[in-house]
Amino acid sequence: MDALTYAEVGATAGEMPAGYHHVRARRVIGRGPEVFARAADALLAGEAQRRAGARVELSETPMREGTRVTMRLGVGILSFRIPCLVVWAERTETVAGFAYGTLPGHPERGEERFTLTLEPSGEVAFDIAAFSRPGRWFTRVGAPLGRRVQAWMTRRYLRAL
Repeated sequence: MDALTYAEVGATAGEMPAGYHHVRARRVIGRGPEVFARAADALLAGEAQRRAGARVELSETPMREGTRVTMRLGVGILSFRIPCLVVWAERTETVAGFAYGTLPGHPERGEERFTLTLEPSGEVAFDIAAFSRPGRWFTRVGAPLGRRVQAWMTRRYLRAL
């Protein structure tokens, strides 16, 4: 795929690759098809990232495979440009989500997947899976802080929908 900075494209869908930090998180966000539909619309429009505090630009909405996602976090000289490419996107009556991979300039290397599922019980579950490792000199030096920031953002994403 278009200049991705890692080779294991799609690995967030199954067993994640060795040599990376792994994240798996889940939250039930509500019940019923209406909750699922609203959350799916928001997710595929980049609202999880926006509501978590990132400035988000999408090359198209709703997201689909090939959509370019550019996020920014921070302010001034402490602002980070975070370019990604959607490598998977899906929307059915019971599953909606996308995964994006890192592009050159991203502070990390890896992939993150956001999936909503309307369970047979009626619960709407929001899952996040990610694998990453430092991609720039400052993320290598600050790796422990980077893991804390990633955990903080994951919690914010889960609350966003």
